[in-house]
Amino acid sequence: MSEQPAPAPVPVPAPAASPLSPALAAALKRDSAGLVAAVVQQFDTNEVLMLGWMDDEALHRTMTSGRVTFYSRSRQEYWRKGDTSGHVQWVKSVAMDCDGDALLIRVDQVGAACHTGTRTCFDGRALDVQAGAAL
Repeated sequence: MSEQPAPAPVPVPAPAASPLSPALAAALKRDSAGLVAAVVQQFDTNEVLMLGWMDDEALHRTMTSGRVTFYSRSRQEYWRKGDTSGHVQWVKSVAMDCDGDALLIRVDQVGAACHTGTRTCFDGRALDVQAGAAL
């Protein structure tokens, strides 16, 4: 049985009142809920800390405040990392991938990035794989 390719995400147009520049708003490819995946990486060690979701407003807040803001899919509200835990993410840079469907947020992480208290959301959660090797 052959694998079927994953369906392409359906582009969602920018909201009529996007706070982003027209060029950036047009370049983003959002999911059906209007969100873009945001990979968060420690700026000096390159550790991948976590994955969050952003809409135009969350991205705008992140780009203009110096702190990372996400959109919570479960709570349907904005949340700024560290406001309750003290584990702040200070923004160092923001980049968009070549397809416009993912963001890379490089930060200086204070304390744990994961809500479970681990440094990253991936610590201790490795899956068993058959590792490949370059020829």
